[in-house]
Amino acid sequence: FGRLGGPVFRADVKGDVAGLAVAGTMSDKLQARVQQLGISDYRNEANPVVFWDLWGKLGHPVRTTVSEMGSTLLGRILELNETQGGVLDILFKLADDRGLLLLDLEDLRALLGLIADERKDISTSYGLVSVQSIGAIQRALLRLEQEGADQFFGEPALELSDLMRTTTDGRGVVNILAADQLILKPKLYSSFLLWLLSELFENLPEVGDLDKPKLVFVFDEAHLLFDDAPPALQQRIEQVVRLIRSKGVGVYFCSQFPDDVPDEILGQMGNRFQHALRAFTPRDQKAVKTAAETFVANPNLDVAKTIGQLGVGEALVSTLQDKGIPMPVEKTLIAPPRCRMGAITETERAQVRTGSPVGMKYDTRIDRESAAELLVKKAETKAEQAQAPQAKTRAQDEANDDGNGFGDAIKDAVFGTSRRQGMIETMAKQTARTVGSQMGRQILRGILGGIFGGKR
Repeated sequence: FGRLGGPVFRADVKGDVAGLAVAGTMSDKLQARVQQLGISDYRNEANPVVFWDLWGKLGHPVRTTVSEMGSTLLGRILELNETQGGVLDILFKLADDRGLLLLDLEDLRALLGLIADERKDISTSYGLVSVQSIGAIQRALLRLEQEGADQFFGEPALELSDLMRTTTDGRGVVNILAADQLILKPKLYSSFLLWLLSELFENLPEVGDLDKPKLVFVFDEAHLLFDDAPPALQQRIEQVVRLIRSKGVGVYFCSQFPDDVPDEILGQMGNRFQHALRAFTPRDQKAVKTAAETFVANPNLDVAKTIGQLGVGEALVSTLQDKGIPMPVEKTLIAPPRCRMGAITETERAQVRTGSPVGMKYDTRIDRESAAELLVKKAETKAEQAQAPQAKTRAQDEANDDGNGFGDAIKDAVFGTSRRQGMIETMAKQTARTVGSQMGRQILRGILGGIFGGKR
């Protein structure tokens, strides 16, 4: 596709697809295949390649914003149940209503905190929100962040036009997503590729049935896309696959077994390439039978028998011909690759990245003001407003103390305050106690003198 001028995007699950970026080496087997097929212009050469990586280690970082991902796919990545997914829907709606940008996971956490603080009011306006659901989403976000997926959300977000580049000599650029680690997180892997497919579907204009596609999208390990997918999501996939060809995008699903792909989607696939399947187990035998039934029958070819006898570089092929009519299945040979068949070194990868046309655009992360920052500012403003009256009272007291400090101190010492006695009050109480004591002693002596015969 690249040599014909069609840009390609595909995942590199095993690490060997990266060899497209490096010229191959001629061998006896390759030379024999070239001669057998009669290829006159064969030569070993590299392809124009751009490497991508969700974590930015083996390629340019691939990012999108939380808003662009949407609540449905994000809920699938977080593995939320229906109730928790409903809370996530409320979160996105609340962000829209309040004009808050959801760019990264920090924004998502900030919105969850807001919902927790205003849970009663939000439940009344948007629907019931439980503390348990909020906690479940927060824990799922924590797991996602620990897996490093927080690097995927942010800016600059991927622009689709950068996946549809061609070189000056008219060759299509092959975009390779490093997925050797990503494949260990099947939900994240499949959700990312489904998001990318949906973005192409929603943003590209209708162009009809082109002779040459704008982009060829290759989905490796396709069964991961459909494993545990809820009915609504699978229906969405079917819709995208059915209609995206009119946007100029060709989609290819790669899988170990034909029955990994649902029949509704398998029926949309006009071009089919089947390599060898060995029928060692009942599952293998069923897969061979399924594969044979998906092809347009050829009376001169026993498809089920041939599938088990295919060798290296051989395949059963059926493609759409003129007017969209699929041709009967044929056994054929695959043209030998011109690039390397295998992994590349770190030095070779670094050289390719250095010459990339998009490195300056995506390698540096941007963090602009969004929901998290706005909510922090709002909380700080609210706290300052709450403290303003108290600060004003303290300032007035301090001003009064500065102006009449010495006089007030003398007045308090002489006349006292509500908490402390003044000098006058203290002297008065002492005098009263003294007078009272003297009069008491005088009365007592008079009474005792009268009783015991005293003179007084």
